[in-house]
Amino acid sequence: MESVWNGFKCRTFEFEGREAHVVFPAISNGRLALKTEYWNAFPAGEIALLENGFHLCFIKNDNRWGTDPDLDRKARFVRFVAAQYGLNERTIPVGMSCGGLFAIKFAAKYPELVSCLYLDAPVLNYLSCPCGFGTGEPLARGEAVKEILNALGLESVSQLIGYRQMPLDKVPELVKHRIPVLMIAGGKDNTVPYHENGALLEKAYMEAGIECQVHIKPECDHHPHGLETPDAVAKFALSHE
Repeated sequence: MESVWNGFKCRTFEFEGREAHVVFPAISNGRLALKTEYWNAFPAGEIALLENGFHLCFIKNDNRWGTDPDLDRKARFVRFVAAQYGLNERTIPVGMSCGGLFAIKFAAKYPELVSCLYLDAPVLNYLSCPCGFGTGEPLARGEAVKEILNALGLESVSQLIGYRQMPLDKVPELVKHRIPVLMIAGGKDNTVPYHENGALLEKAYMEAGIECQVHIKPECDHHPHGLETPDAVAKFALSHE
């Protein structure tokens, strides 16, 4: 099915039984961006990418916690879209909130498919979000804890404390492959506190001397995502093949 998404042609179809979208720029630069979760949410950065020639794609997840079946399906989807439309397989994952954990885990597992990361208030630490064990509030008033335990096949929060497949556990792989990151965060985020999440990635990157461009919005909570000047996203993506 074809439609219009924020002024751009969009094709919607099923891929391996999941709803999928590909959005087309007016003039292609042969490159691809992958929205990892929350299709249609805060799209200004993605629109800037489209305006600069990137295709944009999305495939619906089984859950929002970055489990392997979703990550593996995304890899097959990216390869399919790239082959179908003659694009570079090295994509730019766009990850907001739980989408950020998807982007990090995807890049760690499939670094060959990633040129750089665009992260916005990314979840790295499950004890912080959804559990709210630090300074933030439990996600969905604690209901998301049941959701993540079910998604990860765990029986208790005690098991989650010992879980070693969190996004923060994947940061060494990002460092190893020196994947550049553009990261945005709210200075007053009470859902995904930066010092418990994104700051862990920033610290690792600074110590390793890897590019990590950070934009902190001092008075911003978790929402809204994005920058007042979204062209900065496109500029960063264009600088990394």
